[in-house]
Amino acid sequence: METNRRSFLKAGAVGALVLAAGGGIYRALHTPGLQRFVLDGEARAALGAIVPAMLAGALPASPAERTAAVSRTVAGVHTAIANLPLSVQKEVQDLFGLLALAPARRLLTGIPGGWTQADPQAVSAFLQDWRLHRLALLRTAYSALHDLSLGAWYAQSANWSAIGYPGPMKELSTP
Repeated sequence: METNRRSFLKAGAVGALVLAAGGGIYRALHTPGLQRFVLDGEARAALGAIVPAMLAGALPASPAERTAAVSRTVAGVHTAIANLPLSVQKEVQDLFGLLALAPARRLLTGIPGGWTQADPQAVSAFLQDWRLHRLALLRTAYSALHDLSLGAWYAQSANWSAIGYPGPMKELSTP
C-alpha cells in the first residue's frame, strides 16, 4: 500500500489532535495551572515499567534487590524532575500524562493494559521504537526518559563502580 502525501498529512494531523486532546484531558483532570511535578499513580507505574527496560543488564538479579533498586531509581527520577524549572516540569508532566492516559498509551506505545501488567519485552520494544522514530517529538520523549532513568540510577553512589567512577575528588568533598 502506497502512502500519498494527502493521507500522510491527514494521519499527521489526526495524530497531533489525539496527542493534544490527550494532554489536555490529563491536564484538566490532574494539574490545573503551572504546578510542581507530582509522580502520581499511573505515571509512577509507567516509570516503574520503563526503568527496568532502560536499565536492563544493570539491575541486580535478585527479585527483592531488583525491586528495591527500581524503587530507588523511580524516587531519584521524581527528585530530578522536581529540581527542574517549572516550565520543564510541566512538559515532563504532559509526557507522563500521555503515558498514563489509556488511549494515548495504547496509541503511542502499543501497551494494551495498564503499566503494572506491561510485558517487559513490549516496553523495551516501544522504547526502541521511540528511540529510532521518524518523529522528533517521540525521539525527544525517549531521550528524556532515558536521561532521567540513567541519571537517577548513576546518581546513586552504589552504582558508580559499574562504570569505574571512583567518586568525587576528596579535595572537593565537603568536610
